Amino acid sequence: MIPICQTRAQDPWRTKTFQPQHLQLWSGCAKSGPTGRQVGQGMIKTVFIGGALALLLAGCTPAQVTAPGRANLAIELVRLEEGGPPKGPAGHCWAADTTPAVIETVTEQIIVTEAQRDDTGRVIAPASFQTKTHQRMVQMREDVWFRVPCPAEMTISFVASLQRAMKARGLFSQPVTGEMDAGTLAAIRRFQADRGLDSPTLSLAAAKELGLIATDLSDL
Repeated sequence: MIPICQTRAQDPWRTKTFQPQHLQLWSGCAKSGPTGRQVGQGMIKTVFIGGALALLLAGCTPAQVTAPGRANLAIELVRLEEGGPPKGPAGHCWAADTTPAVIETVTEQIIVTEAQRDDTGRVIAPASFQTKTHQRMVQMREDVWFRVPCPAEMTISFVASLQRAMKARGLFSQPVTGEMDAGTLAAIRRFQADRGLDSPTLSLAAAKELGLIATDLSDL
């Protein structure tokens, strides 16, 4: 009968005298479990199977798709010499708006009299200046066209989602009603003006950025 390891309660290695039966008892306990070689082979098999599963799961991981970032609505604008809307694929909806003129005020210092110097180059009379302010045109007023969600998409639910999106961005503080009221139009203008389109009409590109309309993978 092979003794089990629990019979090692009296540790033979702590006795003063080494006895042969003690060696047989210890040897019996060692033989009751797997050998070191068997343990090593088991570990190698476990590591190999784990690595194979990791590679298999990595191959099944879906492709990562990056969400659309901040839109540049200015590149969506279409300028026509004649009336619109622009020609394009069927099913596209367009809106026209007039971008306001951009005028900036410029203040500059103009020299009235030059500084006077003596023969040694020392300034004996400083120069005098005059401040003049004038305005200059940075951007002319013009009519532009841009794609918009079609009327069939502008439902009460759609407008309510739009209002919630604007509220989440701190641009709309009124109750969500699903109506395209003055507060909603003002929020749309503020959102789009920061992206190159100063208009209260919701553009298709802005609606995609807000997550209201699905973005085609080709546009990412």
